[in-house]
Amino acid sequence: MEEGLKTLTARSVKWNIIDKVSQQILYAVTGIVLARLLSQEDFGLIGAVLVFQAFASLFVDSGFSYALIQRKAPTRLDYSTVLWFNLAMATGIYVVLYFAAPLIADCFQGDRRIIPISRVLFLSFILNASAIVQTNRLMKQMNVRMVTVSNAVGLFVGAVVGITLAVGGYGAWAIVWQTLALNFTKSLVLWLTSGWTPLFRFSMQSLRSFFGVGSGMMASSFLNVLFQNIYSFFIGNRAGLAPLGYYTQADKWSKMGISSISQVLTSSFLPALSAVQDDPERFARVTSKMNRFTSYMLFPAMGFLIVMATPIFHCLFGEKWDASIVLFQLLLVRGIFTVLTSLYNNYVIALARTKLVVAMEALRDGAALFFLIATLPWIALSRGDDVVFGIRLLLYGQIIASFISWAVMVIKTAPVTRRRARSFLWDSAPYLAQTMVIMAVLWAESLWIADCWLLLIVQGCTALALYIGSNALLSSVIQKEVLAFLRGRRPQLH
Repeated sequence: MEEGLKTLTARSVKWNIIDKVSQQILYAVTGIVLARLLSQEDFGLIGAVLVFQAFASLFVDSGFSYALIQRKAPTRLDYSTVLWFNLAMATGIYVVLYFAAPLIADCFQGDRRIIPISRVLFLSFILNASAIVQTNRLMKQMNVRMVTVSNAVGLFVGAVVGITLAVGGYGAWAIVWQTLALNFTKSLVLWLTSGWTPLFRFSMQSLRSFFGVGSGMMASSFLNVLFQNIYSFFIGNRAGLAPLGYYTQADKWSKMGISSISQVLTSSFLPALSAVQDDPERFARVTSKMNRFTSYMLFPAMGFLIVMATPIFHCLFGEKWDASIVLFQLLLVRGIFTVLTSLYNNYVIALARTKLVVAMEALRDGAALFFLIATLPWIALSRGDDVVFGIRLLLYGQIIASFISWAVMVIKTAPVTRRRARSFLWDSAPYLAQTMVIMAVLWAESLWIADCWLLLIVQGCTALALYIGSNALLSSVIQKEVLAFLRGRRPQLH
C-alpha cells in the first residue's frame, strides 16, 4: 500500500510539474509580449481591480475545496452541493461588486477607467467557480492530467486573445479579455472531458459537514489573501498607478515560481498526507521526505532567480521595467518563507488541526500588519530616479515578518508531526548551503560578462551543472529518486 501511495504521489507530482512548466512557458510568452506593448499604468489599472477580485474569489469557494480534498471519500452529493454553493455565491458577489465599481475607483485616486474594467473582469470568478469542483475531483484522485491539459489550452487561447488586442492598441482591456478567455476555456475543457455531472440537488447537511475544515481554511485563506493584496491597495492608493504597475509586474513574475511550487506541493502532497493521517510513524516519515523534496526544488529555484534577475529582465523587457528588478528579488526572498509555511500548513491540514493553521496565519499576518503600519508613511517615497524606494522599504519589513512567522511555524508544526524542530532545519540545510555557494559563483560571473543573453546562458548552465553535480557527489537520495522517476523508474522508499 505504501509503495502504491508513493507511486501515485510521484505521478501526481510529475503531472503537476508538467502543468506548472507548461503554464509558466505560455504565461511567460504572453507576459513578455504584453509587458513590451502595454504601459505601467495599464498594469496598474488591472492590479487595482485584482485586489478586489482576489477577495471575491475567496468568498466564492469559502475553503470547501480544502475540505473536499481532506475528506477521505466525498460523495457525488458532496461535490454537487459545493458546486451549487460556489455558483450561487459567485453570482451574488458579482452583482454586489458590479454596483460597487464606482467606489472601487474612488479608492485609487478616482480613476474612472477602473469602473468598466472591473465590471467586466469580475466575470472571471464566476467562470472559475464553475471549475473548482471539477478540478478538485481530479486532484483528489491524484489524476491531474486533464487539469494540465485544460490549463494549457486555456492559457493558449487567452494568449491569442490578449496579444491580438494588445497589438490592436486596446491597452488594459487586452489583459481583461485575455483573463476571461483563459477561464472560460479552462472550465469548458474540464466539463467536456471529466465525465462527471452534478446532481440537481443541494444538501445543507452535506454543506454543514464541511464547515469544520472549510471555515477554518476560509479564515486562514482570508488572512492570506488579505496580506497578499493589501500591498497593492496601499501602493495604488498612495503612490499611484505607475508605481503600482512596477510592483504588479514584479509580483506577477515572482509568483510564477512561488505559486507554482506552492500549488504543486498542496495538490500533490495533501492527498497523500490525508491517506496516512492515522499512522503517526508513517506520517512523520512522509513529512521528512516532503521537507527534503521541497528544499531540493525551492532553494535553487528562488536563489538562482534572485542572482539572475537583472539579465532576465533586460533580455525579456529591455530597460523599461528596471524599477521592478529589486522588487522582484525581494519578493522572491519573502516567497521562500511563503512556500515553506504553505508546506507546513499541509501537514496540519491533513491532521484536521485547522485551529493551529488559523493561529499561525494570524501570527504571520499580525507580524506583517505591524511592519506594514511601520513602513506605510514611506510607501510613496522616491529617491532621485528610484521611484520604488518606499515600496522597497515596505518589502524589507515584510521579509522580517515572514522570517519571524516561519520560525514560529517550525516550532509549532514539528511536534504535531511527531518530529523535532531541529530535524525540520536539518532537512533543508544541505540544499540551502549548496544554493548559497552557487549563488556566489553566479554573482561573480555577472562581474565579467556584460551581454545579458550571454550572461543568462552562462549562469543558467553553471547553476544547473553545479547543483546537480554537487548533489550527485553528496549522494542525494532525493535527487536520485527525482532522476529515477524522470527516467520512468518506480521510486524506491527509504
